[in-house]
Amino acid sequence: MSISTVGGPGYHIGVEEFEGFVAEAIGRIDLAGKSLCLIIPDDTRGCPMPRILRAVYQAVAGQAASISCVIALGTHEYMEPDEIALWTAGDPDADLGQVYPGMPIVNHLWKDPEQLVNVGHIDADRINELSGGRLNLGTDVLINKTVVDADVKIIVGPILPHEVVGISGGNKYFIPGCAAHELIDMTHWVGALITSAKMIGSPGITPVRAMINEGAALISGEKYCLAFVVKAYSDELESASFGSPEDAWAEQAKVTAQTHIEYVDEPFTNVIAEIPTRYHDIWTAAKGFYKTEPAVADGGETIIYAPHITTVSEAHPEIYQIGYHCRDYFVKQWETFKDVPWGVLAHSTHARGAGTYDPETGVENCRLKLTFATQISAEVCASINVGYRDPATIPALMDDPSFHVVTDAGEVLFRLSSERPES
Repeated sequence: MSISTVGGPGYHIGVEEFEGFVAEAIGRIDLAGKSLCLIIPDDTRGCPMPRILRAVYQAVAGQAASISCVIALGTHEYMEPDEIALWTAGDPDADLGQVYPGMPIVNHLWKDPEQLVNVGHIDADRINELSGGRLNLGTDVLINKTVVDADVKIIVGPILPHEVVGISGGNKYFIPGCAAHELIDMTHWVGALITSAKMIGSPGITPVRAMINEGAALISGEKYCLAFVVKAYSDELESASFGSPEDAWAEQAKVTAQTHIEYVDEPFTNVIAEIPTRYHDIWTAAKGFYKTEPAVADGGETIIYAPHITTVSEAHPEIYQIGYHCRDYFVKQWETFKDVPWGVLAHSTHARGAGTYDPETGVENCRLKLTFATQISAEVCASINVGYRDPATIPALMDDPSFHVVTDAGEVLFRLSSERPES
């Protein structure tokens, strides 16, 4: 199928224009007599999901023999029914059976092995090749059963700079979005070995993207993607593409690289990353650090300011045992940490940033200071190797010229102008 695109950097796609685009693009698919699964992100992504999903639903209702919708959680915590209703219909009290008749909307139940299907195996030599020699370990590819069983799969999701894969979206909604945690752990750890600061915002097929594409290719059936870019700091759509997951992703990756990466001439001395409420815990709110780390001067402090957050992670309690450390802290003590879920190790390194560790002296030196200004106590912060500030003190600190304040932090990436790629 050829790719269809509307909009571009700085463009505003109106409601009617978007609905028309979706109807025309999806209308090219023969859905008659086929089962269809829509795959959408969870509510940690900033986008007008109700109007997007309604447009897609209108285009497929009455066309396919059956329709289901899976929330590609990866290993995020399961969404509650009221959260799903708010995310997909704009109202926590909405009756989704009336809003989307005949289309159940369900979580990817990544904790339940009975909800996963083995679609194939990638051997160790191939993983070694795809990862650039960073990992030499084979893996089965386990994918959500509802997704696998559907004749047609349509990914519906935004494209953004991402700490693990470079640019998010496309096949990433299959892996890690609808995969088992073992494969998620492998891809995340490869990203961590490269480091978030080097990976985030990288265009093209990164080693992690190559591993994801390899696994996604094992999923049978017709696969399509409605990829889109939401204007920074807004809920306005500026660009969208429909086609194969690879092609639609590639087209929109070029857009987000222009609209969601801000280049600054001088590094920030310190940063206050003001976290929006769509990030419910540090596991997701740490994006405020990932997206600013490359633009903060050595020795600077990044404050995760999120007075609504009460926990680091409910789904991944191991983070409380290992804390936050740079990559080399784990790599140089691998026998100690190799049995910790690699996705947890990756999250730790992504949120702690660049640094060094000397196994002879036991001294770790991180490039930046990481501080939480949340409802997580000073004692817990100390136990996981991060700083603490009382969130009540942060509004006054925002007037300090030595701090750069990033509002709605977590999606726009900041880099130094010296790192801007040549056009």
